[in-house]
Amino acid sequence: MTSHQSTQTMKPATAAKKLGVYLEATPAEFQEGVVSRTELNALQAEPPAWLVELRRNGPHPRPVVASKLGVSIAGLARGGVTEALTTEQIEALKQDNPEWLQKERATQAEVRKEAVRIKEKQAEKAQKAAEKRS
Repeated sequence: MTSHQSTQTMKPATAAKKLGVYLEATPAEFQEGVVSRTELNALQAEPPAWLVELRRNGPHPRPVVASKLGVSIAGLARGGVTEALTTEQIEALKQDNPEWLQKERATQAEVRKEAVRIKEKQAEKAQKAAEKRS
């Protein structure tokens, strides 16, 4: 039995997601081909000019927009943001600070607080259980 290593490839959409960029804004040759794991690693290690530019100025995919605004992806949708935004558009939204953004940021802060509370409670439970065993 001989073993041969096949090259692991991914669709451009998957590679764009892993790179944190909006697929439709990438060069045509990136969108039309397949990306190997080696090529993805090379793009991450030494990003070409187009990738640096996309990461800096966008347009950014929704997960990146949500992160930059400090809200969830669902919060973006509730706020009416369904398209990719540029860094400039994100900054303008931050400056305008509409009511929906304030509300979604507050919601996100509560979600984070609750996650911390639950994690602390679980750690406390685990510590008590460990003390009982010893």
